[in-house]
Amino acid sequence: MPTSEHSTITPGLLREWPLRTGTTDKKDRGTVLVVGGSRSTPGAVLLAGVAALRAGAGRLQLAVTDSTAAALSIAVPEAAVIGLPETASGSVAGDAPKRLLDLAADADAVAIGPGLDDIDETAALLGAVLDILRPDAGLVLDAYALGALSRDPELLDGRPQRVVLTPNVTEAGYLLGRPDSVGSGDDLAAVATAVARRCSAVVTLYGTIAAPDGRVWSEESGDAGLGTSGSGDVLAGVIAGLLARGADPDQAACWGTWAHAVSGQRLAPRHGRTGFLARELLDEVAYTLGTV
Repeated sequence: MPTSEHSTITPGLLREWPLRTGTTDKKDRGTVLVVGGSRSTPGAVLLAGVAALRAGAGRLQLAVTDSTAAALSIAVPEAAVIGLPETASGSVAGDAPKRLLDLAADADAVAIGPGLDDIDETAALLGAVLDILRPDAGLVLDAYALGALSRDPELLDGRPQRVVLTPNVTEAGYLLGRPDSVGSGDDLAAVATAVARRCSAVVTLYGTIAAPDGRVWSEESGDAGLGTSGSGDVLAGVIAGLLARGADPDQAACWGTWAHAVSGQRLAPRHGRTGFLARELLDEVAYTLGTV
């Protein structure tokens, strides 16, 4: 494992930090559970879930609003899909049903947040899932799950799970308690490190990865095209898939951030720097990981 204080992510660094390969048994490659969506945003869960499979996870489970579960099960036939109670406005309700908690208790990695759109309901849901996770489980918090965490930044203190946070700069500001003072022009290494220390978790922020102990990595090949709708859902899913395979959180964040960026690079010659779609990243992830 790299131990220098600040490193640049390169194929050479990743080769010296190899991922666990696993066996032909899908259970050995890990189970990912993605919890998210709303009546209007089930696609976020699709993107994160398929990304987890492309990253090498063996099994996929998706938990979304009741009204979208059937459609999503058809769109992602590789996944087991369950419906969750929803509010009158179509958000996932915070009252976690037993079936969800049973899945979370057995999952090797859980991603919470893609497509969620109600912070109060998300906070209740997050609390219930955190209390049921296995000590060795991986956990990715994205989008509204990060908003819920910003209300209680010490929520993860003392928890043994392998946690990665995937904020944008606005979410990073909220996590630091100063939402109006963090921008893309800031020292992202300093911001990511501050979030990592405050939340006791590994953070990946626009190509900068920080661990709570002060180690920092930079992925320098990401480009403007990654700033497209759904791109963050893909990143969260890739990291969840790597965690399910047994990667440590810093390793999963570094490999996942690199694979996300290089997948975008591979699409740019065909679609231009800013013309590719998040769903097109999915078909590049497995090849990109396999070329290291």
